[in-house]
Amino acid sequence: MNMTFLQEMFNSITQRDALLRRRQGEGGAPDHAQLLEACRGLLESDGEASSIALASRALAMYRLLDEAEKQRFFEDLSREFSADPATIDAAYAAYQEERGNASLQALFEACEPRRQELFRRLNLAPKGTYELVRMRQDLLTWLRDRPEFAAIDADFAHLFGSWFNRGFLMLKRIDWNTPASILEKIIRYEAVHEIQDWNDLRRRLDALDRRCFAFFHPAIGDEPLIFVEVALHKGLPNRIQPILQGERREIDDPEVADTAAFFGISNCQTGLRGISFGNFLIKQVVQELKQELPQLKYFVTLSPVPGFAQWLAERREDDSLPRALRDALAELETPDWHRDAERAERLKAVVKPLAARYLVEEKNARGLPLNPVARFHLGNGAELHRINWLGDVSSKGLKQATGMMVNYLYVLDDIERNHENYIANAKVARSSEVRDLVRRARKMAKGETTK
Repeated sequence: MNMTFLQEMFNSITQRDALLRRRQGEGGAPDHAQLLEACRGLLESDGEASSIALASRALAMYRLLDEAEKQRFFEDLSREFSADPATIDAAYAAYQEERGNASLQALFEACEPRRQELFRRLNLAPKGTYELVRMRQDLLTWLRDRPEFAAIDADFAHLFGSWFNRGFLMLKRIDWNTPASILEKIIRYEAVHEIQDWNDLRRRLDALDRRCFAFFHPAIGDEPLIFVEVALHKGLPNRIQPILQGERREIDDPEVADTAAFFGISNCQTGLRGISFGNFLIKQVVQELKQELPQLKYFVTLSPVPGFAQWLAERREDDSLPRALRDALAELETPDWHRDAERAERLKAVVKPLAARYLVEEKNARGLPLNPVARFHLGNGAELHRINWLGDVSSKGLKQATGMMVNYLYVLDDIERNHENYIANAKVARSSEVRDLVRRARKMAKGETTK
């Protein structure tokens, strides 16, 4: 009986697979219409084995499409696989007549786009989850110019929010003994401070004062979702170059460190944009480090300030600001200004307070901090603790933030309170040092002395 079942299952898969091959046109590259037909067949399938085969075939067809055909496929998804208005109206009318759980459930089901069930069935294929993440990555590249795709993106985000919830994530430490296939991905995905080569990677992973942790998902295999690099330190670090360049460190023994500094957090999968992992990652890494090194007192970041240089450039064109302030900012256009100690000190008195104002008071359309890194850490419950002058003097650091870096401080007892105040009132938790800098920036904007 078992052999008969297996033979029938094999025949069913083979027959459906052969049918799809013929419909592709004798081995020619598929087009969006053929993929659409395969998706219809998948939704009509009522057997698990055949559904797996059909899902695998559909995803393989998608990979073979060029960009134009992929966009046409998304157009089909937007048009044909949405929820049916007539079905929604009927379900809503039934709910109005009888407001029971059964009618409410029927209304929920009527409102769900057919795309979501299609994505669930595509997820049956081996490595289907990762293929769907890559499919959404394609979608995101066109989303700005194709707003009609937003509903499809919402469906992806809804499903991924469940599939990638914290209960499924696995935290792993990355070190020099980690398989090379994963280490290669760490080099490729590092988005904050580029890893130059294998020697650079070894400096970041193999030293006694370094740690690296990543989240993985069982359906994605050895593809990291997000990873964080940590430097153990004596006191709060204020410059990134000593950490990256392997200069002589303050500590040779992790047991004497009192600070864990998160200096690089990189999201690896563009197709999972908007799915929150970072807050879970930092909190769990803090717990891991506390267990390994109970003497640690401070958990901070050494974070970039992307967009700050552009914001400063706009201030130089703001006629409402005092002329003296705009003239001072004009010195930033001087080549290698940061190498001139006297000029750098003059600029420090002006730029550092403005950085505090930018991070605390400049808001986006939702009333949250304009800076994306600030939104991330403040939303996680961190405190804007210290602004570091010339913390990153690399060409990238100078270009995007005039060399500024920031310490966001994670105080375990304050995280929940800070998070709640941020979510409810958009309140930025900040140190007294940052408050003083914001006051100085306000005075400068009015032409008042800050002495």
